[in-house]
Amino acid sequence: MGRIVAIVGRPNVGKSTLFNRLTETREAIVDEVSGVTRDRNYGVSNWNGMDFSVIDTGGYVQNSDDVFEEEINKQVLLAIEESDLILFMVDVTCGIHDLDLSVASLLRRNTKNVMVVVNKVDNHERLMDATEFYNLGLGDYFPLSSINGSGTGELLDAVVKNLPEAVPEIIPELPRIAIVGRPNVGKSSLVNSLLGEERNIVTPVAGTTRDSIYVRFNKFQHDFLLVDTAGLRKKGKVSEDIEFYSVMRAVRTIESSDICLLLIDATRGLESQDLNIMSLILKNNKGVIVLVNKWDLIEKENNITMRFEQQIREKTAPFTDYPIIFISAINKQRIHKVLDLIEEVNTNRGRKISTSELNEVMLQIIAKNPPPALKGKYVKIKYVTQLPIYTPAFAFFCNLPQYVQESYRRFIENRMREKFAFSGVPIRIFFRKK
Repeated sequence: MGRIVAIVGRPNVGKSTLFNRLTETREAIVDEVSGVTRDRNYGVSNWNGMDFSVIDTGGYVQNSDDVFEEEINKQVLLAIEESDLILFMVDVTCGIHDLDLSVASLLRRNTKNVMVVVNKVDNHERLMDATEFYNLGLGDYFPLSSINGSGTGELLDAVVKNLPEAVPEIIPELPRIAIVGRPNVGKSSLVNSLLGEERNIVTPVAGTTRDSIYVRFNKFQHDFLLVDTAGLRKKGKVSEDIEFYSVMRAVRTIESSDICLLLIDATRGLESQDLNIMSLILKNNKGVIVLVNKWDLIEKENNITMRFEQQIREKTAPFTDYPIIFISAINKQRIHKVLDLIEEVNTNRGRKISTSELNEVMLQIIAKNPPPALKGKYVKIKYVTQLPIYTPAFAFFCNLPQYVQESYRRFIENRMREKFAFSGVPIRIFFRKK
């Protein structure tokens, strides 16, 4: 189960710079998913072998002078509710600001782990100034400079130490399917249509984590777990419509699933928040099926499904190899087709290709289209193998992996998708030194 670290604080204290450090330092290598809009507010970090998600609340409050205390407090309340650890960021050059005090008073009232991070501490004098932040009443603090990175190692050591142990989940080994999408797109109607009134066929299996309940779907020759996060927690005092909230929710849901059904509203088309969710799915290497819901409300004209499909794929390019299906959750239109696609994508996600077949197919393609020479150096790819991990990943062994361009990596991925069935599944390709 994923662990979430949220960075909170008033605008302009350096939250985003710290976020970029935590998710993209050399120690924390993030798999960049090509093409899908980068969601600046969410990243994955790894420190000393522990993975955790990082959420930067900065991007959700407009950085301007008319930020109201209420907006920031809302964010902090959400972070308290949804994350496992909170980094509260302050700025040593300004001292304690009124907004810092209001955030601190919210944080003191909760039981979550909070770490105070004092930013812009880049000389001895500022180190002395930082002691005033003891007055926030949140205990010890971590002085650092997010611009030059000093102090981040100590902070990350403490983060990893303070994150909760991952609880092993006692649930059956079945594919876990999550329904994700913006608020009001019809997620609960889809769950109801799938499960129908025959609730007795469905045995709820309570996950041991506090985040997800798994509901077993077992009929029409299909057997899988639906990840149900929606009905789990009482709606907090915070309004549900903030984008930040749906992103935090989506992170939890996506991380506890194998395949995501991304629900899009046909009357609105693919919007930036849908792209953000798609980006989360790909960053986490989950299978994906796009369901265009409320299709019954669309005026049907010639080639409309084709045009609609084309627009969606153009926006998610270069990742375009996934099924799209037009449904109406309320009228149960094409619901059975969704079940068949879940089976198909699940099979693709577990697909193993023998090393001999891989080499036979791919080395021939590479011989015809070798990587372009760079600085007079020629890359020679000698051998391909699938890596022994749960999601499809392949290593191409060559003499100069550092000279392989991103465009060539994409070329290889496209050829692999043509030759082998990986629809709906992100595949990772690594070039390694022989």
